[in-house]
Amino acid sequence: MGADLSQIGMLAQREIEARIAGPLIKAFMTEIGEERALEIAQGVITALAREGGKELRELADGDSLVDFAKATARWSKDDAVTSDLVEFTPEKISMNTTRCRYAEMYRELGMAELGFTLSCARDFALVEGFNPKIELKRTQTIMEGADHCDFRFTLEKD
Repeated sequence: MGADLSQIGMLAQREIEARIAGPLIKAFMTEIGEERALEIAQGVITALAREGGKELRELADGDSLVDFAKATARWSKDDAVTSDLVEFTPEKISMNTTRCRYAEMYRELGMAELGFTLSCARDFALVEGFNPKIELKRTQTIMEGADHCDFRFTLEKD
């Protein structure tokens, strides 16, 4: 019965979430400490992302790497990210994200320190929920100060 969030871009959804979750997480950081508050938030966000990956698989009506790429197009809506495609095959997708408006948005909201937890940390669990045979490797993110995010998706062969 929930709202059809596919009508808005993921950037807008993350901003709405950040405006609610960010102050809550910061308050918990003050009360129980930064490390513990972020650990709890990360656990909840990871579980939500894994479930989101399963829902994404159902919407995609498939679990291939190509299905995943098509299903995640919403993340780029409203020029949310600018990426250079390095490789695209049914077994491997490699891309470098060179602009991330998600990172810009968290900075503008005064939540730069929460951006990784609220957005980037979801990626691995989302992929796992979509298809555990897809492996994501990423060694750096713009959110953490790098000049680009290096996404490398590989579909494990049976």
